[in-house]
Amino acid sequence: MTTMQLIACILLAAYALLSVIAFCFYAADKKKAKKGAWRIPEKVLLGLGFLGGAIGALLGMKLLRHKTKHWYFWAVNIAGLLWQIALPVWLLLK
Repeated sequence: MTTMQLIACILLAAYALLSVIAFCFYAADKKKAKKGAWRIPEKVLLGLGFLGGAIGALLGMKLLRHKTKHWYFWAVNIAGLLWQIALPVWLLLK
């Protein structure tokens, strides 16, 4: 395994961990929304999605029906997903 392949594998593992965390945050925020309790700030949810957890954030949006009416959640999470796919592909092709 080359250095770039190892880096790509570590990166994908980090994405998986961040996606689980993002999904859990979306689930917690949905639960808090139903109870009328203190909510997780939108910048935290958006940051988790953009900075590595886009798959978990998008799954949280879709499966939990949470934040789906906010266009900027779709835009930020899809932009995050695109760069999260592009970076390991670029590393593997380098």
